[in-house]
Amino acid sequence: MTTTSSETATARTGVWLVGARGSVATTAVAGCAAVTAGLHPATGMATETPHFAAAGLPPLSSLVFGGHDTASCPLPKRAEALAAAGVLPHGLAGAVAAELAAADAEIRPGGPAPGDTRSDEELVSAFAGDIADFARRTGVERTVVVNVSSTEPLPAPGDPRLPASALYASAALRAGCGYVNFTPSTGLRTPALAEAATASGLPHAGRDGKTGQTLLRSVLAPMFAQRALPVRAWSGTNLLGGGDGAALADPAAAAAKNAGKERVLADVLGTVPEGEVHIDDVPALGDWKTAWDHVAFDGFLGARMVLQTIWQGCDSALAAPLVLDLARLVARAHQAGLCGPLPELGFYFKDPDGPSAALAEQYADLLAFAARLGASA
Repeated sequence: MTTTSSETATARTGVWLVGARGSVATTAVAGCAAVTAGLHPATGMATETPHFAAAGLPPLSSLVFGGHDTASCPLPKRAEALAAAGVLPHGLAGAVAAELAAADAEIRPGGPAPGDTRSDEELVSAFAGDIADFARRTGVERTVVVNVSSTEPLPAPGDPRLPASALYASAALRAGCGYVNFTPSTGLRTPALAEAATASGLPHAGRDGKTGQTLLRSVLAPMFAQRALPVRAWSGTNLLGGGDGAALADPAAAAAKNAGKERVLADVLGTVPEGEVHIDDVPALGDWKTAWDHVAFDGFLGARMVLQTIWQGCDSALAAPLVLDLARLVARAHQAGLCGPLPELGFYFKDPDGPSAALAEQYADLLAFAARLGASA
């Protein structure tokens, strides 16, 4: 499918956020409005660099936001709280209050809530109906569903019910939407949805956005491999606050999160070194996180050496530009008629659909994908 540049410029694109009142979603909506209005630069957005100028991506000004959430705090209030915590710039919540209110008006109750007796089919049908209604009301040409909700525990073996993330993923397929799983949760990666995902003819990408510690690992691990320096142990600690810290205090949820972190080392080094990643919930940190890594490796003639790194950042501010990038890229892929997993977007994920976990290779794949999209415009 090809489109003219005028069609791309005038069409509107829906971005349906699962977890729409969370910190990442709020930062993404506020950030999109701020960049569109020229209040702030598009820092952290690869899609706003010259490499993507000819890819035919939907403009930031064309994005229309809605979503599902079980929380009730309106986006304008959530943005004010994030500004008070230093996540959003002072005064931004007021400057983009109209855009936040418009997005909040398109948020529908998520689920399943405690005591909800609806079957999986009933929940999927309801969620898909919400997305379809959003598309009709707003007149968007297409919608991308992006899961930015809290990490859920791995499904119990033999559980007949789909996890919540898979319900939303199934609803995205049913509503004819491209899908992005920015979380470590199951999403489309369950045998129960494999046939539907293939039959849908829709593009999808995931899993688990690569924002901090694993981003650094995907740069450092290839260095050790390329310089023939054996890694004996690689240990890490994450100190997290906010909703992410609370969710990952559950050992089952933490296990889902750590699987992606371990994949980077396994894929690049060819083995998983000794050591683990520990995740500690520190509520006082709010949306800020600290990630510490300790790498023990061997040098020439067996010399024992150590590399230590400390990454301190705001998780929402790191994640939000990636969410906007992915929504635009998957929307454009859908417009271009691409379907199935998009391994070229592995640059953004801890647990990507593609084989490479090294950031430099993933970036080269991403640029080639941008060129491919540009050739089809």
